[in-house]
Amino acid sequence: MDRDWNDSQPIYRQLRDRVVALILDGVLKDGDPLPSVRSVAAEYRVNPLTVLKGYQQLVDEDLVETRRGRGMFLKPGARRTLLEGERLRFLAEQWPRVHATIQRLGMTARELLEPGEVR
Repeated sequence: MDRDWNDSQPIYRQLRDRVVALILDGVLKDGDPLPSVRSVAAEYRVNPLTVLKGYQQLVDEDLVETRRGRGMFLKPGARRTLLEGERLRFLAEQWPRVHATIQRLGMTARELLEPGEVR
């Protein structure tokens, strides 16, 4: 995970997003433990409560489960759930802008699939 933080959103949210990226990239798989709150807090020099809040969002989203005394683990199907959500979010939030740009530039499907060929 990247150690740099940006000011656009809270650190706990950035931590949550970094764990989501690890899941989507296949680094974390179903049943894998998340790094401990203490180790993440120490490594990134953030308050353990900040890490816990980021992890709690993953629990609230039903992606991670807490096993008392053992830590937090990725739930089965978490990647699939995330992919579905991210696809829907992309189509709702980003695709309309991308599509409008494509139309504005008069690009064809061929130009999108073979970017080296510009008219």
